[in-house]
Formats: sequence, C-alpha cells, structure tokens
Amino acid sequence: MILKKTSYEQAFKKLIYPHMKQLYTVVPGYCRADFDARTIFLYRFMPLFFKCCTNIFIFPLLFLSLFFTSLSVADKLPGALPYHNDLVKRINKMEQTNHKNKGPRTRHLDARGKPEFTNRLALESSPYLLQHAHNPVNWYPWSDEAFETAKRLNRPILLSIGYSTCHWCHVMEEESFEDIEIATYLNENYIAVKVDREERPDIDAIYMKAVMAIQGSGGWPMTMFLTPDKKPFHGGTYFPARDGDRGVSMGFLSLLKRIDDVYQKDNKTIKNVGEQITNILNKTAGKNGGSKLPTKELISKSMDTFKKGFDWENGGLMGQNKFPSSLPLGLLMRHYQTSKDDQILDMINLTLGKMMTGGIHDHVGGGFHRYTTDSIWLTPHYEKMLYDNALLSIAYTEAYQLTGNELYRQTSQKTLDYLLREMQSPGGGFYSATDADSLTPSGEQEEGYFFTWTINEIDALFDEKTSTIVQLYYGLKGKKNNRQILYISGQQDLITQKFTITPEELEIIITKANKTLYEKRSSRSLPGLDDKILLSWNSLVISALAKAGFAFNEKKYIDAAIQTQSFIFKNLLQDKNLFHSFKDDKKGHPGFLNDYAFLTAALIDLYEATFDFKWLLKAIKIDVSMENKFEDKTQGGFFMTPAGQKDLISREKPGDDGAIPSGNAIAAINLSRLYLYTDQKNYRLRAENTLKYFSSPLLKSPAYMSGMLPATQLLEGPVKEMVIITPEGKKHEAGPFLDILRKRFAAGQIIIVTQEGKELDAVSKVLPQVRDRTAINGKTTAYPCEGKICRLPVTDSDKLIF
Repeated sequence: MILKKTSYEQAFKKLIYPHMKQLYTVVPGYCRADFDARTIFLYRFMPLFFKCCTNIFIFPLLFLSLFFTSLSVADKLPGALPYHNDLVKRINKMEQTNHKNKGPRTRHLDARGKPEFTNRLALESSPYLLQHAHNPVNWYPWSDEAFETAKRLNRPILLSIGYSTCHWCHVMEEESFEDIEIATYLNENYIAVKVDREERPDIDAIYMKAVMAIQGSGGWPMTMFLTPDKKPFHGGTYFPARDGDRGVSMGFLSLLKRIDDVYQKDNKTIKNVGEQITNILNKTAGKNGGSKLPTKELISKSMDTFKKGFDWENGGLMGQNKFPSSLPLGLLMRHYQTSKDDQILDMINLTLGKMMTGGIHDHVGGGFHRYTTDSIWLTPHYEKMLYDNALLSIAYTEAYQLTGNELYRQTSQKTLDYLLREMQSPGGGFYSATDADSLTPSGEQEEGYFFTWTINEIDALFDEKTSTIVQLYYGLKGKKNNRQILYISGQQDLITQKFTITPEELEIIITKANKTLYEKRSSRSLPGLDDKILLSWNSLVISALAKAGFAFNEKKYIDAAIQTQSFIFKNLLQDKNLFHSFKDDKKGHPGFLNDYAFLTAALIDLYEATFDFKWLLKAIKIDVSMENKFEDKTQGGFFMTPAGQKDLISREKPGDDGAIPSGNAIAAINLSRLYLYTDQKNYRLRAENTLKYFSSPLLKSPAYMSGMLPATQLLEGPVKEMVIITPEGKKHEAGPFLDILRKRFAAGQIIIVTQEGKELDAVSKVLPQVRDRTAINGKTTAYPCEGKICRLPVTDSDKLIF
C-alpha cells in the first residue's frame, strides 16, 4: 500500500543526506507500504582454534559443549553469534509444533526438506513473524533483548515492519532476507528487528510517521534504521536487493554498507539526527488542541473536497489505484440523508455499483479484495482483509436502507456469508486475512492464481451453452489458456436475448454456475491464512453483523455477532484489561485505543440490533476502562497506547483515518451516542474535548479526518428518538414498529425497546427517555421524538410517522 504524502516538512532530508547524499533514491512504495564474555570470546577466536585443530576435531566439540548443545538449525545463521543452550532448546521444541501445523516458508532446505536456518522468530505466534522464522537473518522480535544487544555491540538497528499478506513484503523477503550474502552482512553489522504491524500498530504508527517525514511518503514493507535507543535516523519502504535491480542505482546491500559506514565513522551526527526526528515526532503527537468546537458544517465542507476528487466515470476517488476506504461512503450517506443532494447520491451509487460488479469483488466466493492496481476496480491485489469486508458490508447494508436497492442487500449478505464460512474460527472469532498468493499446480507461488480462470477451465466445467453464458456474463475473452479476472461485464441483456431466457432464469444459471466454480476452486491450493484474531477488527465484524441482522431481520447474523462477542470476553478480557490479539490459545499484547473504542461501538450496535440492555451496560463499562487508560484529561482526546507503556519513543494520539477510522474518531462517536442514550453531560463534554483537540486539522482539512465528523452531527442534532414500551412478557410485539425502522437509514437516531416490569425499572435507572412511559391500555406503544420535540404516542404501527 502507498500512503499519501503528508504535510510534514522535508527538512529531515537535510539532516540526513549531507552525510548520506549518495545513499539511495527511494523507489515508490510497493505494498500500498545476549551474550556474555564467553560467547564473545568464542565468536572471535574459535575460527582460529578450529584452523589449528583441523585434524583434532574432538577438542573444539568438547569445548563448545561446555556452553552449547550440539549443533542445531538455530546455530547456523551466517555471520551471527551462536545461540545459547536454553534458546536453542526452546526454538527446537517450538519448531516441532510449528512444522506439524505448517511447513517452513523458505528456499533454504536440506536434503530432507528441513529448513537450514531458524531464528528467534520461531518462538513467536504472529503469522508474519513466523513467515521469517527460517530466513538466514538473525531476526529479533521487538524486545528489550534486541535493543540491549545493539547497545552492547554498538550496532544500528534495522527495523523491518510489514504484515502477513503484504505482497511486496514477500518480495523483499525473497530478494534480500533469504539472500545469504545480505543476511551475513546484516548479522555481522546490525541488529535486525521484525515487527508485525497488525499486532503492534503502535510501533508501526510511530515509525511510519518518521519515514513519511524523511521521505514524504510511506508504505509496507517499512524499512527503518534506528539507534540502539530506538530513535530513527533514516528509512524507506521496499528496497531492491542490489545496485541496478528494478532500475535503482543503489540496492539494499549497498545501502546497508553505506549506512553502517556512516554509523561507525560519524556516530555523533547519527545520534543528533535521531534526536531531532524523535523530538519532532513527540511534538507532532501533541501539537493539536484548540478552543473552537468543530460543527457539522464541516461535513458539507468535506463534501466539496470529495466532489472535486471524485472519479465520475469509475466511482471512488481519482487515482491509479482504487481503495474502497478512500471515499467515506457512510459519511456521504449521512450528508445525503439530511441534504438530499442528488450529486452525493450519484457518487454513492456509482462507487458501490462499480465495486460490486468489478474484479475487486469475489463473485464466486463473496467478499472483497483489498484494492485494485488500476483505476477501474478491475485488477485486484488479491489479499482479503477482515476489516475491509466488515466495513464494506456496513456500507452496503446502509446503502440498502437508504435506497432500497436489493443488489446492495445481496452484496452485504454475500460478504457476511463469506466471512462466516471461510474466516470464522471454531470458537467464534474471525481470522485476519488471506494472502494474495497461492501455489499453482507446478508448485510456484503466483498472485491471484486461486481467484482467476481460463476459458479452457470454464469449458471443462459446463456444457457449451452454460459455458458461453458464464464467459459473456463474467467478461472472459481472448486466448483460452490465459488466466482472467471475473467481473460482471454488463452484457445481461445480450445474454437473455441470445439465449431467449428471462433475467430471472439468467440469475438462476449464474447462481448454479457460481456453486460449481466455488467447488472447483476449493480443490486448488488455498491462499495463505493469517489466523491471528484481532480484537479491533473482530469488533468491526460484530458491528457489521449486528447492523445487517437488524436491517435484514436475519437472526443468524445476530447470533454470530453474539458468538463473537462471547469469544472476545472469554479470550481477550482479563481483570478488566483487553488484549489486542489472540493466537494459539494465547493472548497477545495489551489492548490499544482501537480495541477499546471499536468494542464499545460494537456493543452499542449489538444493543441496537437486539435491544438487550446488557450490551449497552457492557459498552458503558468498556468506555470507563478506555477513559482510565487512554484519555488525555488535560488536552482532550485519546492516546493510542495505555498509560504506563514504556517501550516506545513517542505516545501517539491518532486522528487521521486510514483503511479504518481512527480510534479517536470512533471514541468521539461512541461518547456522542452514549450521551444521547443516557443524557449524562460528561459524555458530551468528553466528546467535545476530543473534537476540540483535533479542531485545527479538522477545520483546515475535514476530509482527511472524515471518520470523526459524524460525532459533530450527533452532538448538534437534530437526532430522532424512538422509545417502544411493550407489556411485560410481550417484547416481541415491538416487531411491527421495528419492521418499519429496519428499512430506514437515519443519520442520527436512537431506538430503545423495553418491556414493563423489572426490565423497565432497570433501564429507567440509566436511560431517562423511558421514565414515566408505559404501554398505553396494555398495548405496545411507540413514543417518537426528534430534536427533543415529541409527537403523540402511537399504538398502531400503521400510523407511525418517524
């Protein structure tokens, strides 16, 4: 992924390049972005010892046995110090488990097919780190050990950050980290640290800001050079391995040598540059703040920006690549719902339609790929991300409510069905992603092979008529052995005329064909699965399932949302503390802001889908924890990391939206929603303080923090309120009223459903809207209000005006 350039000054280059002016011209981003004295003695003097004892091999072996076990794959990293006995044992024990589950990912295999190299990453649970466990590079995870070793040996840190389904991360691994010469140089001169950005978004956020400040853009793989105290002094993204590769003048190996040379000869300057960049990072982390409260007028202002950048031919924003997240469709829908600006509606429909019919959409299995490498939504980068599909499901669900377009409902349901079928773990949590690459029949990794088809393959699966229909429908043409992407070509009318069938009959044919294609595709080698379970992304899925369950009145989605919630509270909550990830029955790093904020939002959404009051109470409890751990009570807003975390050089307070909204955006919306439900002014004050903190960038460029803007609308209003009171034991009688509300999109509304008796008494203690309200004459009664003005209560759903 390529990140957009920011407004950060390029002055950092002046600090670095006077000393490294011949280093490297950065290639544009591609993935759019302890040893004691005895050990040192052995490392330095054993080569001489071996040379003197070539005919008496028993002595060096006996000597080594005083300190280490017999040689193992973990001892053979080229140019690296040997691992200590206990570390070797731990790695070998873990390797036995890892290889039972999945074979090693490396080209360095012995005659038995076993990996020749193993490093510390074999002890990790992250799928991304495990992918690098058999590189000849002496990788460390982010740890005190790595930085203490760098200090002791006076070496710079190479920090490499990526994620398991990043295609160009895999390319750099194959070209550089699997290369013996490069690995040897790294092991002899650097401490190499590997980080999974999805497990440690806090580390990624800090150093991505640094690389964007240094280079003006960023992406993954991220390649940073740090001092042993974690301060960045140079960085980039993907680097080809050697001079001349992919047209660059300086490759990664030459860059490593040049930087190490400067580090050893001019260490004082390196440290000064690291200090200055770190100071800037800390200043930018707390540079916002203001007294002016942003208002909902900023939504209209952001629409002007989106209109100017809109691609009126293909939908989405203009650009060589197309990312679904680049245009905040939910915000556009909220603006249209209040403004009735037909141009905005056209933008919504064109974008959703093009994505729905394009190659970015998996027409056979459901769900969406991460982005397309063209401007027409046709040629995807084939990885599938959990968060993308959750957010797109929400977009299509809300668009169905807004427009009534049945295709939007079908697309949302097909996406959720894909997640439930292919991405849900047995316990109820959802895996993170699937890779773009998969094995071909010849055993080679190929991007997109799993998802593409040849005409010959289609002909072999169907009779002549059906094959022709499938080829026309999905735009297959040209050479019969060329692999092609399926997309809806728009030739439905031609097909129905040519074969004298109705549109309904065509739909039946394509539905049956898709089942056949899916069964055949399932026999292929599957793309790699990133099976870690992330709390924040799973919370997005809960929201998507809850919203769809309510809108479509589908119990299976509600049940799945509740199951995922149960998984989270069972496996990712301990002593009121949330954890960010779960894999191999182990909790990962303590939770970040996104985990708390997104889970709070999911619980509110679950309440609005079920009207079971316990979900709202849980949301309130999670918000209390979020307030205590992350909120800046002095300036407003929320830090990304909890108070007390000390392994970073900066404490970020994120506001910019990326592929998902920022934690501060969701926190502000949550607080606004809780205020509307409870009427507790503290929620409103905290939401306003968050908006005020980000007021400067919001007022200047609201489109770049669009995820936060719905909070302004909720706080400013008007907001619709619907309270439905049923007789005790007859809560189901709210159904006719709810059926009206299911199909309506509302920019801001709250719905409360409760029954008389103990439940009403309990709810009334928290939600003032239900106080002194009853089921009139024993009939289910709706109390509609808007902007604090209420209409007469209604007992007949046919007479409801809302």
